[in-house]
Amino acid sequence: MARYRSRSKPAKNPLQTIAFFLKIVLLITLVGLAVLALSETPSVANWLAGLKPQSPLVGLIAGHWQSDSGAVCPDGLQEVELNLAITRRVATILRQRGYRVEVLPEYSPNLNDYRAMALLSIHCDSCIEELSGFKVARMTHSEDPQVEDALVQSLYQAYEQATGLKPHPNTITEDMRQYHALRRIAADTPGAIIECGFMGGDRYLLTNEQDRVAVGIVNGLTAFLRQQTATPSPEP
Repeated sequence: MARYRSRSKPAKNPLQTIAFFLKIVLLITLVGLAVLALSETPSVANWLAGLKPQSPLVGLIAGHWQSDSGAVCPDGLQEVELNLAITRRVATILRQRGYRVEVLPEYSPNLNDYRAMALLSIHCDSCIEELSGFKVARMTHSEDPQVEDALVQSLYQAYEQATGLKPHPNTITEDMRQYHALRRIAADTPGAIIECGFMGGDRYLLTNEQDRVAVGIVNGLTAFLRQQTATPSPEP
């Protein structure tokens, strides 16, 4: 009777084992980056938050994003960095409260005839140490001034309550009142622009307490949206 010798498997080269695990780590990293990139896409971000297509839509513009730096402090702090960080926090909280959100760059082509329950452009003010406060504005020649005034007032009230900052309406500029995005969106989309504070006098709030900033904006938006939902449309 013939005898067969069992062949033992050759030992793996340690370098091959290390290379295998490095490939696994690289694959996991690439998948994570892909998910992160997709999460910036509004439809994917809203889907990840479990929101349905019929959920109310809010548009947010991260001021100067994908365009320019905005205001810059002497130490290099850029307004666009603050705007984008705050806008993303606002979007996250709104999604947690059941709203679909689109985060848009400054000059998004989607702004042309844009339709949503509300659109808000989020900015920070210049790097002046002596000034503190925030301001909100709508288009001077609004298609629906009553509704947009309600949006502005809701933001003023909620933001002051959440952050402790006082309104600074005397520094509202004509550029805010004629803001390009508010001229491009659909006439039936209420829109406004907010300057969340001065990068000089309000720097600590804008850099270290962005959750408070975001909550103030969210509370203002949701108060306005609830008011509009509860208000019956006028009969023709």
